[in-house]
Parts: sequence; C-alpha cells; structure tokens
Amino acid sequence: MPTFKYTAIDLTGKKIKGILSSASERAARQQIKAGNLTPLSLELSQNRFQRKLRVGQKDVLFATRQIATLLDSGIALDETLKSIADEVDDKNLSAALHSVRDEVLQGSRIAEAMSAHSTIFNETYRSLIAAGDAAGNLHIAFSNLADYLEEAALVRQQVVSAMTYPIILLTFSIGVVFALLTFVMPQVVDQFVRAGATLPLLTRSLMIISDYAWLFLIFLFSSIGGTYYAYRKMSKNEKTSILFHKNFLRLPLVGSFILNAEVERFARIMHLMLKSGLNLDVAMHQAHVVISNKFIAETITNARADLVEGKDFIQSLKASKIFPSLFIQLLSSGYKSGNLIFMFEKVTQYMKGEIESKRATVLSLLEPLVIIFMGGIILLIVLAILIPIMQMNTIALG
Repeated sequence: MPTFKYTAIDLTGKKIKGILSSASERAARQQIKAGNLTPLSLELSQNRFQRKLRVGQKDVLFATRQIATLLDSGIALDETLKSIADEVDDKNLSAALHSVRDEVLQGSRIAEAMSAHSTIFNETYRSLIAAGDAAGNLHIAFSNLADYLEEAALVRQQVVSAMTYPIILLTFSIGVVFALLTFVMPQVVDQFVRAGATLPLLTRSLMIISDYAWLFLIFLFSSIGGTYYAYRKMSKNEKTSILFHKNFLRLPLVGSFILNAEVERFARIMHLMLKSGLNLDVAMHQAHVVISNKFIAETITNARADLVEGKDFIQSLKASKIFPSLFIQLLSSGYKSGNLIFMFEKVTQYMKGEIESKRATVLSLLEPLVIIFMGGIILLIVLAILIPIMQMNTIALG
C-alpha cells in the first residue's frame, strides 16, 4: 500500500507533519480529515528504505486478462477495476487496483494512476495501456497485454527449464560423489588397512581427496559465492556491466540461448507497441527497458539514437554483429516496405522456434555430458575399492 507524507493543521491551528499508508491519495485525505485535521499538502513518500511491493506475474496476468474480458463485455472501467480488485488473492495487487480505481474516479487517466505502483505495473505495461486509452481501445490494449504476458511467461519457463535441469543433475551428482568419498570409501578402505593390504596408487590418491573433501566443498561454495558477490559489485559500474553481458553472449550453447531469448522479447514487445499505435522511436525506447542483457539494451538505445537523427537504425543493429542474420534481414525488409509490424511478428514466431530448438539442444548435450563426467568419477571410486579386493583375493588364493 502506498505511503504518503502530509502536512496538516489541527483544531488549534498547529501545523502537523506525518506519514500514513493508504490505498490512494483520495483515501489518504479522507483519513487525515477523519482525524480532525485540515490537510495542507500530501505527496507520495520517497523513502528509499521503504519496502517495494512485489506481485507475482501470474496474478498480474490473471488480473489483466479479467480486466480485458470485462471491458470487452461493456462494463465500465471503474466497476471493472473494483470487481477484479475484490476478486484477486494478492493483497498488494488488490490494494493497487483499488487505488487506481479511486484515482480514475477523480479524473486521472488509468496509466497515470498506475504510475504510483511502478513495481507492479512497469513502464512498458503503462505505455501500452496509455496507447490503448488514447486510441479508445482500452479493452484491446488489456487483451494484447495479457497475450504478451502469457507469451513472456512461456518463454521464461523454457529458459528456466533449459538451465535448471542440468544444474539440478550436476548438484545431485556432486552430492553422490561427495557422499561416496566422505562416508563410504573411508570405511571400506579402513578394512583393507587393518588387513595389512598394500593400497594401490589410485586408492591412495582418492583417500587423500577424501580427507580434504570438506575443504574442497567449502572452497567450491565460497568460490561460487565470491564470484557472485564480485559480479554484483562490478555490475554497479555501467561500462563493466555492459562488458560482462557482452561476454555472456559468447558462452558456448548458453550464449546463443540467451541471445535468442532477448531478441524474441525485443521483437515481441516491439510488435505489440507498434500494433498499439506507438511511434517507432517511442516503441524502441520502451522495448530496451525490458531487455535484461545490458549490452543488447545499449545496442538498441544506440539504434534508436540513429533513428531519431534520421539514420537507418537497421545498420546500427547490424554493426553490433550479435543479432541473427535472419533477424536483420526481416527487419530491413519490413523497414523498407513500411511493414515493420508484420515483420516483428514474424521475427517473434521464428525466435520462439529457435528458443525451443536451442533448449532441446542444450538439454540433449548437457545431460549426457554431466552423466558421462560424473559416471567417470564414480567409476574411479569403484575401481579404487575393487582393486584392493582383487589383490587380496589373489594373495589369498596363493
């Protein structure tokens, strides 16, 4: 719920300053008056330590789809917002929708009212709603937004599934190897030592690793944590962050997968914005905001600058040498023919297929590689145990 700073006068004429939480500015003024105070000024609190409200994408998608359905049925905007606000389960989203409704009733445009809840309704969301509101097609804007959020969720799920499965498999395999080295192997080898058997080189080597397994595990997690901390620290520098993100795109398999996901997101939001009636330069400005990779975002920003100056922005994208050639060709064709909306739609469909293809490739390659690598380590452990057993059997048989 938004927090407001206010200045008011009490019944004795004394000036009072305070902070309160309320669903909207209108509700905040009523709350002040209910305390026998006369409000002089009221503004949103900009306290940087204030907790930012977060709402799940599924809840936002559900609310957006429901709003589109009700508006398309001819129900008034204020009634629609009230109905959805009462229906959603998330309290933060419910309070935000009630606040937006109150501001709309006071004469504010809906996109302007949503700006007070930027952590829930981002800049791209508000821009599309503003475009639909200006064109008198608010129900279409919400419907297009719902489609966009659904597609974004699907692509995000594909990306996460491609990255998550190998990580889980690798983590589980490391856990199995660690358990064998730490708990199983020392107990078995101890029996050979008590029997006076001479341990082979492989067994002695793995026992040394077993003795320091905990230190290795601590070093591994410390390295991962230190690397992540250093990355977060260096990412605060804009130039360093852009350089990091540029190098991410050069990683084998993963880099091309990230690139395809970012290009698909850019094409999809551009298609939606141009379809909503926004100008090309405004659409590019909004589209670069949703790009996670800062190097790609900077490239799009530079291309937009060329567009504003009257240059061919396609050449700027091509000069970066990171975008797929088919992407550049389709955009160039659409730009020359004046049919960019259709071409961005084609690019979106093409990149979705590429993402699915890359996801299947990543999984089909990483899974056997991890299994082979971990299988080899486990084989060494098994051999380190079996070789002494075979030697003892040979000695026993004379």
